[in-house]
Amino acid sequence: MEGMDTTHSPSLTGNTCTIQHNPTDRHNINEISGSTTIDMLKDCCNNKLVKTSDKHAKFLLENLNLLRKQKELCDVILIVGQNKIPAHRAVLSACSPYFKAMFTGELAESRQTEIVIRDIDVYAMELLIEYCYTSRIVVDEKNVQMLLPAACILQIEEVQITCCEFLQKQLDPTNCLGIRAFADTHSCRELLRIADRYAQQHFIDVKESEEFLFLPINQLIDIISSDELNMTSEEDVFNAVMQWVSCDVQQRKQYLPTILENVRFPLMSARFLVNTVSSDPLIRADQKCRDLVDEAKDYLLLPQERLNMQGPRTRRRKPIKSSEVLFAVGGWCSGDAIASVEMFDPTTNEWRAVSPMSKRRCGVGVSVLNNLLYAVGGHDGVSYLNSVERFDPQTNQWSNDVAPTSSCRTSVGVAVLDGCLFAVGGQDGISCLNLVEKYDPSTQRWSRITSMGTKRLGVAVAVLDGYLYAIGGSDGQSPLNTVERYDPKTNKWSPVASMTTRRKHLGCAVYNGFIYAVGGRDDATELSTAERYNPKANQWSPVVAMNSRRSGVGLAVVNNNLMAIGGFDASATQQSIHQSQTQVHDIISIDSS
Repeated sequence: MEGMDTTHSPSLTGNTCTIQHNPTDRHNINEISGSTTIDMLKDCCNNKLVKTSDKHAKFLLENLNLLRKQKELCDVILIVGQNKIPAHRAVLSACSPYFKAMFTGELAESRQTEIVIRDIDVYAMELLIEYCYTSRIVVDEKNVQMLLPAACILQIEEVQITCCEFLQKQLDPTNCLGIRAFADTHSCRELLRIADRYAQQHFIDVKESEEFLFLPINQLIDIISSDELNMTSEEDVFNAVMQWVSCDVQQRKQYLPTILENVRFPLMSARFLVNTVSSDPLIRADQKCRDLVDEAKDYLLLPQERLNMQGPRTRRRKPIKSSEVLFAVGGWCSGDAIASVEMFDPTTNEWRAVSPMSKRRCGVGVSVLNNLLYAVGGHDGVSYLNSVERFDPQTNQWSNDVAPTSSCRTSVGVAVLDGCLFAVGGQDGISCLNLVEKYDPSTQRWSRITSMGTKRLGVAVAVLDGYLYAIGGSDGQSPLNTVERYDPKTNKWSPVASMTTRRKHLGCAVYNGFIYAVGGRDDATELSTAERYNPKANQWSPVVAMNSRRSGVGLAVVNNNLMAIGGFDASATQQSIHQSQTQVHDIISIDSS
């Protein structure tokens, strides 16, 4: 049977703190927290016993909600549209400053038993009332646009924050401008700041979106006037403006001089300024626009005078680019699986340790979903695992509140497609697997989808153009060069072109529309060769080989370069083997901003 992947990393251990309680204690005290124990020790000296129950608040909410559902002791009815919602004034007032002002002030509603609520969607109101009684809210794409305005009106701050956090995670170049406008409308300052920054950082893609063409003029100016706008050249800004104007020339051409005041013409190339800008009919037809072009020409033609011509349009932009970091997760060191995790920052060219996982894992599958790092399965040196952990780079903490996969597996491939996590293949200690499971973060559940056509351990997985690819690996007997891909629309796997080389425990990454496969091991030895897949031609072709042979290699895209990190070379000298074994098992890129 196929052996486990045993690439390695320096060991780290986590620290824990526990308070032990003897159930045979003569005072017969059960389930006491650390702080309560201290309080009791102090008060016992004064012949007192004081306990603060950690169950009371939950018990109270559950029973208040039961009373509401049974319409008992309710003292107000909220009328929203055609619906009547019974509730308790005290509960609503405790959760919502809006209701507190309504019920405790001199408003007429303070004396009414039935109150008409306007400008709030009935479904959103029901969700918020449920939140008041349960402290639980579920935000999704279907309800967030009605839930956030309602939470703003009722001033339920935690729901507002949750809605904004949800929208923040949904940001992409096609929707960031809409989310920015939505945040502005509802005075969500933090979401507005984040969406604004996202639009500036991803301007190259944002300007191609449909939302960009329908921006109000003030929002367009806000974006293109920013010093932090991230673009290839100032020519891109001009082209984007003209694209916006061309969407409704008759209505928008009047705004062109005002908009172009924020385009930095002096920073363009002289060729573009003369051949493209000056020759544009809309520019030639407006005197103010021509003045802006002449100003730029003077700046370019009179370099000796530039110190006297400095201004907002000569100031170079300094975009704040989101930084990517790499995480090395788990692995094998000194003959055992490890829990350590390291982070590499390419801006400083340094590795540093972060919080370790709660379990030791080699052969672990990792991927990033909603800017959280997931570690799936693996082997702890004794047992095959089905548990899953999730790392938040903002808090430097791992959490275990993720549902386990249905089967234990190591050497598993993990990737993200359509907002869900996919666990592909691996082995369970008995056999090689072709099982595939999907984790939906909105339901927090794993479900099985169609299995692969081939059993694969040490498989590489990649997502490209809406498909999930399973590349190479081993069927438990020998390495594979076959590749298959999953179409989520049909829930089917289908074969595509095979690699030129059989590879297991290979590294793969997607870059510029190609899938790159590097290293791994064939029947005889570790590999240094690399190849890439062109989905349009359905063809693999060789690319430049790595400098050293590596199986269990990690591959990631950093600053427009492919980085091959770590791995194992069994043919190396003992010293070289040790150096390879201090490397990592899996590498994944994650946005740390």
